[in-house]
Amino acid sequence: MDTAQLMAILFVIGITCEAMTAALSAGRQKMDLFGVMALAALTGLGGGTIRDIILDSYPLTWVEQPIYLLIVLGAALITVSLSFLMHYFRTLFLVLDAIGLSVFAVIGTRVALELGNGYVIACVAAVINGVSGGVLRDLMSDRVPLVFSRELYASIAVLATTVYMGLLWLGVDENITIVVTLLAAFTTRLIAIYFRMGLPVFEYRGADQPMDPRLRLSVQLMRRGLRKARRRTGFDAARYALLNRRHDRRGRRGRPDRSGERRPSAEDRRRDEPGREQRWPPGPDGPTAPR
Repeated sequence: MDTAQLMAILFVIGITCEAMTAALSAGRQKMDLFGVMALAALTGLGGGTIRDIILDSYPLTWVEQPIYLLIVLGAALITVSLSFLMHYFRTLFLVLDAIGLSVFAVIGTRVALELGNGYVIACVAAVINGVSGGVLRDLMSDRVPLVFSRELYASIAVLATTVYMGLLWLGVDENITIVVTLLAAFTTRLIAIYFRMGLPVFEYRGADQPMDPRLRLSVQLMRRGLRKARRRTGFDAARYALLNRRHDRRGRRGRPDRSGERRPSAEDRRRDEPGREQRWPPGPDGPTAPR
C-alpha cells in the first residue's frame, strides 16, 4: 500500500469518526435530521476546509471529491439509526474524537509539508485541521469546546507534528511514520483523558475577589515566621517596611479587626502589661497626672 492510499483511508476514518461525534452531540441537543447532517458535515469537513483556505490549497478536498461529503452524511445517519445501542455517550464520544484529532493532525502536517512549509506552519496546519471541526461542533451545540478545557487537546496536534517530522528526519519509512504518529497521538490523548492531564491554568484574581483559604493560611504562616525571626534577630522593621505591613504607609496600628473592635498596638500591649507602672509626663497638676 502506497502512502496516498493510506492517507485516503485515514481521511475516511477521520471524517467518519468526527461525523459520528457530531451526530451524538446533535442528538443531545435534540436537533432534527437536517441539523444532524449539517453539524456532521461542518465537523467532519470544516477543519480541512479552513486549513486549505489558509494554506491557499485549491480546490477544496470535498469539492474535488464530493464522495467525502456523502460519507459524512451516511455516517451521521448510521449513528442516528444505532443511537439506541450507544449507552456510554461520553466514553464513545471522547474515543471517536481522539481518533479524529489524531488522524486530522497527521493529515494537516503532511499537507503543509507537501506545500513546502516548515515545522511551524506544519504545527499550525495540524492544530487547525485537528481542532477546528470540533470547535465548530461544540459551538453549534452550545457547549464549551474541548480545546478550551484543561485536558491536553490542541497540544496533541503539536506532538503529532513533532513525532512525524522527527521520524522522517531519522529516515524512517513514511508509512511506518504515519502509523507510529497516529498511535502516539491517540494514546497520549486517551492517557490525558483518563488521568485528567493538562497544561498549567492561568487564573487571575483581582483585588475584589476573595483569596483562596489555602493561600491565606500560607500567608499567615509566612508572616508569623517573619515576626519570630525579627524577635530573635532584633530586626529593625521600621527601616524595612516592606516586610512589616504594620508599618506601611496605610498603617495597620490600631486597625479594627473583623469583629469591629480596635486591635491594640504594640505600645498598648506594653502599657497594659501587669506590674508595669504607668509613667506620665509631668503636667500642671503633678508628675504622675496626665496633662
